[in-house]
Amino acid sequence: MALILVVLLLTALPLGWIGFEDLGEALTYAGRITGAVLILVSATTLVGAAALVDHWFRNSFPYSGIVALIGTVAALLANVMFLLEAFKDGDSTAYRVLWCLLTAGSAWAVFAVWRTSVEVPAPKRLAAAVIISSGLALANFGYQYLYQPNQHGAKPVITMTMGKAVLSPDHKAFAVPVDIRLENHSDVGFYVLGTEFHAMGERVPLSSKDRLREQWRADAEQWSRVSERHPLSRREIHQPGELVAAQPWMPVGNWIEAGDAFFTQTVVQLPIDTPYDQLAFYATADFARKDRLGLEQIHPIGNSWSGRDQVPQWLKRQKDSDTVIYHARVHENNAIATHTMDPRYLTVYWQFGTSGAAVSETILRQGEEDRERSGAETREMTSRYGLVQAMIGPVERPLWDIKSQR
Repeated sequence: MALILVVLLLTALPLGWIGFEDLGEALTYAGRITGAVLILVSATTLVGAAALVDHWFRNSFPYSGIVALIGTVAALLANVMFLLEAFKDGDSTAYRVLWCLLTAGSAWAVFAVWRTSVEVPAPKRLAAAVIISSGLALANFGYQYLYQPNQHGAKPVITMTMGKAVLSPDHKAFAVPVDIRLENHSDVGFYVLGTEFHAMGERVPLSSKDRLREQWRADAEQWSRVSERHPLSRREIHQPGELVAAQPWMPVGNWIEAGDAFFTQTVVQLPIDTPYDQLAFYATADFARKDRLGLEQIHPIGNSWSGRDQVPQWLKRQKDSDTVIYHARVHENNAIATHTMDPRYLTVYWQFGTSGAAVSETILRQGEEDRERSGAETREMTSRYGLVQAMIGPVERPLWDIKSQR
């Protein structure tokens, strides 16, 4: 009896503790329901422990045996759920060992209580109640930890429009205003992990005669090696673009709620005698779903030119790029994951160079930022934290009409 009592108490205490945390702090409705269920199971286990003592010694309550059996069964189901979660996502060996021991102990406790000749009133009804409650618990567990993390849902949409180009008073320069609008038509909010807008100047000379088919093929081969993909043209000769302007267009770490919109305007200025034939505009934003993680304030921690080598090797392949690095602590969306997983940290890399600008991010344990992730790890990270990217471009603007006014 003493061993069974220890198993029940060691099960009830963490269940209640984690249940209260989830009930008050989980980021999803399903997570709060899970917290309420865990509190109920914890209370059932504690009542089962009290009934166990009565059943073992005094038997003053006629149904103490069945109540003790229900308490041990509830402890077994909860420990199996925690064990699966610890091995599915958990990093802590201590938690895995603990729930292995508790699962084995609660299975033995069910058998030990059953062997004490427990009288089961209305066994069919009790079996039906156990099956239904277990099914509901498993359905909730599967929805929150298996189904929901794999649903990406909608994402914010970026639109970009160009205003009328304006000449400077001395006609030596011109400016092109660009309006950027972000709209969140989904039913969840998003953290803004990073944004970038950049403009590329492109030289597009015209061939004096039709280009050969071999030149078209060479253009098509470039599509697999560069991000700028130009249409195949009979006369146009597209050359690699060069960065003429780049900037973030929304504060890092800000958020956009469901149904909200964000608007900003930027201006790209160039001399009237620019060698470029057209401008190509791009805008990108990276997000994380607010119901998948909690995010502390994002702050800059360094850059690629300050002397401290903080840029991971997998980002150093772009030789002409500079990088600004941001960092923040990530909190899981439920207490079970919080206690079974090591702390995760968000690292955002804002890159810019002659070949363009880009934003990328990782959510990893402290000290793992330099490790290159496999495709499976990237997909798991994207799914777990609801990472999405919205982008638009190229939106191209010819410059011949402006340059003709000099």
